[in-house]
Amino acid sequence: MRMEGEVALVTGSTAGLGREIAGLFAREGARVVVTGRNQDRGSAVVAEIESHGGTACFLAGDLADESVCAQLVASAVERFGVLTVLVNNAVSVNVDRTDGPVTSVDTATWEATLRVNLLAVAWLCRAAIPEMRRAGHGAIVNVSSKAAVRGTPGLAAYSASKGALEALTRSIAMDHAVDNVRCNAIGLGYVLNERRDADLDDERRARLADMHLTRVGTASDGAFAALYLASRESEFVTGITLPVDGGSTTARARRLG
Repeated sequence: MRMEGEVALVTGSTAGLGREIAGLFAREGARVVVTGRNQDRGSAVVAEIESHGGTACFLAGDLADESVCAQLVASAVERFGVLTVLVNNAVSVNVDRTDGPVTSVDTATWEATLRVNLLAVAWLCRAAIPEMRRAGHGAIVNVSSKAAVRGTPGLAAYSASKGALEALTRSIAMDHAVDNVRCNAIGLGYVLNERRDADLDDERRARLADMHLTRVGTASDGAFAALYLASRESEFVTGITLPVDGGSTTARARRLG
């Protein structure tokens, strides 16, 4: 039970990677706070965790609202008495619809993307770190992307937000090492998404696979990385971005995706 005794708040955990992280943490002994904007999906995740003997609750909220971020942390502590792990997984919903080259991204998209992908992380950390300090230890895991370090067409706002997130990760690690709070990031490659990739055909899947040295990623790949960085097994690791990308930022892809 690698997360025995921990209480973890996982943002954006009603679907996809966040849901996988929440379930894995619960199976490893953590009490988990599931968050998102959809009550039905959140309740389903909690029910699934509880059906396997885990402990979880759902807190609804829009991370674009600064006060909601503070309230999520306060409610988590009220429910479980402590908070020792924070996983910042939620991402702006504007990325797929309105992001693009810098010449075409409007101000509303910039503000919405940065508000969720960067500012919400800062607001949540601001509220969570004092609770971790009181608990005597803490681990923050920020979900980033290879787009933070490798140019990706048509993702100016998203790429900038993830680059800033990685810089913030290092800053938090430096400032709060004295509090026994570690902060790391995961640099994800392409990970299959249950909704986005529901109709993925064989040709597109092959092209995605050719972007990696191994295979196309799954939510489990990201979840196991988050588990390592959140657990005591990584006590000697802080301030890094761990690439979880099938080697796609290490070597040139066999073929462009």
